[in-house]
Amino acid sequence: MSLLLSPKVLPVLMLIASNIFMTFAWYGHLKFKSAPLVTVVMISWGIAFVEYWFAVPANRIGHQVYSAAELKTIQEVVTLSVFVVFSVLYLKEGITWNHVAGFALIAGGAALIFRA
Repeated sequence: MSLLLSPKVLPVLMLIASNIFMTFAWYGHLKFKSAPLVTVVMISWGIAFVEYWFAVPANRIGHQVYSAAELKTIQEVVTLSVFVVFSVLYLKEGITWNHVAGFALIAGGAALIFRA
């Protein structure tokens, strides 16, 4: 349990949670195209408010052991990972080889950030 609460692990878990909320805030409404835009914006804003309660503390805690650039890189890799699962399972959209190749290049760039 103490490993999960460590400043190296807890921020990653919190960023995963925040990105799940944010992905629903940004893309969840795409299944409800007939809903008025003002409605989906307000609902999305409410979801994003919850997301901030994970993201801001994650960055505050994580900055004890990660640089800001490392935190941002973790967040971007988490975002892409969450988005792929969301896109396939919720939106029922496929992932192409071009998507996989592009994400792999991004992951390669992220790896450079963490090189000593």
